[in-house]
Amino acid sequence: MAERLPRWALYAFIVGLPFHNVVMAELWELGIRGAALDVISAWKEALLAAALVAVVVRHRGIPFKSTSTDWLALTYTAFVLAYALIPQGWLDGDASAHGILFAARHDLTPVAAYVLGRSLHLGRDDLRRVGVLILGTAAVVAAWGLIDVYAIPLDAWRHSGAPGWFREQLGLEYKGLSGLPENFVYNTGDERPLRRLVSTFLSPLATGYLLLVALLVATNWQRARWLSAVTALLLAGLLFTNSRTSIAALALGLGVLAYALRSWLPLAAAVVLVAIGIFFVRAYPDIGPRTTFTADELVIQRAGGQEESTDDDPLSTGESSIDSHLDSLRGGIDTVVRHPQGFGLGNAGVTAKRTGEEIKAGESTYTELGVELGLLGMLAFIAWNLTLMRRVLSRAPWLGAALAAVLALGIQTDVIGVHWLAFVLWTLAGERS
Repeated sequence: MAERLPRWALYAFIVGLPFHNVVMAELWELGIRGAALDVISAWKEALLAAALVAVVVRHRGIPFKSTSTDWLALTYTAFVLAYALIPQGWLDGDASAHGILFAARHDLTPVAAYVLGRSLHLGRDDLRRVGVLILGTAAVVAAWGLIDVYAIPLDAWRHSGAPGWFREQLGLEYKGLSGLPENFVYNTGDERPLRRLVSTFLSPLATGYLLLVALLVATNWQRARWLSAVTALLLAGLLFTNSRTSIAALALGLGVLAYALRSWLPLAAAVVLVAIGIFFVRAYPDIGPRTTFTADELVIQRAGGQEESTDDDPLSTGESSIDSHLDSLRGGIDTVVRHPQGFGLGNAGVTAKRTGEEIKAGESTYTELGVELGLLGMLAFIAWNLTLMRRVLSRAPWLGAALAAVLALGIQTDVIGVHWLAFVLWTLAGERS
């Protein structure tokens, strides 16, 4: 059992994590809340810890192989542990002990997953099983999401357990959409916004990232009759997330794959994808599923629109969402440059928001790490992952391309905060490195 646990943990992460948020929201709706739900929601960390214990027992230590990626992972881990122990007052940080623990878990999850992957030795049948699980899970997520945006009214989500799960359990208060994350919809500036595919993740971005990885898995799969249908379903799901950066990152991943394989076919696919993506994003206001704001939501939306004007072109840097991301990135970079020693763990991103602290940088993986671990800690993370990507690319091109795409997404998004990526992608990267 102990020998099989690490492998089965990976399978559980692949299949279980896409359904984590929707299941937790339903449990909250059923009345399971507070500490009880915290314990249940920690299943993923508990399983990862159990798998690592099994690895340590079997190997009589961690599977450290003295490669460049191992040393860089160790260096990055040392930064996280050091900044967790340095008193916040020395660094002008404000995080509580609770926030520091949250941040340490967040920052170290990809390292723990990488170590788990280093212990795995997946044969051809195991890798095929991983591919089937990723493609099958992604297909279910895409299909459910497409049904949801057209068949389930937004009001059903407003009155579900989702707002309570986010607000009461996670401490994430969203005001513009009755407690739901604002990116549930694409705001066109009028009273009828467009639904976005959020599926079981309850997030268009996390859904898009799973579908991105799954589409790159499909490029490595043997030709089969069902593959074209599954690929079309995954692509449709990705487009309906209306995540422009996910589409761009997939195109980048295909370009990296073309380089690794020395083949023009992935590059041609990237060109076609960009063309389809541009057409779809521009046409989305006309073909996307419409919904409506409530009266209270309209008051908030109108107030926000008066404060900040926006460009109607969804591909313009002046469009509200793109402009917001750029402002956040510029602000984070400026903070890291002005305070290169860092503020300590718990002062950035969702962790700071959940614990009520000042968010000194948000959204970008790199600026968040720069704020918490200082410039050198951020560079250690980047060096580790670029080295890891290079090693993986030569052994499993599709996986290296997926890691490249996710690292590019990290410029705008906290990718290690997306559980499916942190637990699955870094485990597979560790195994293939």
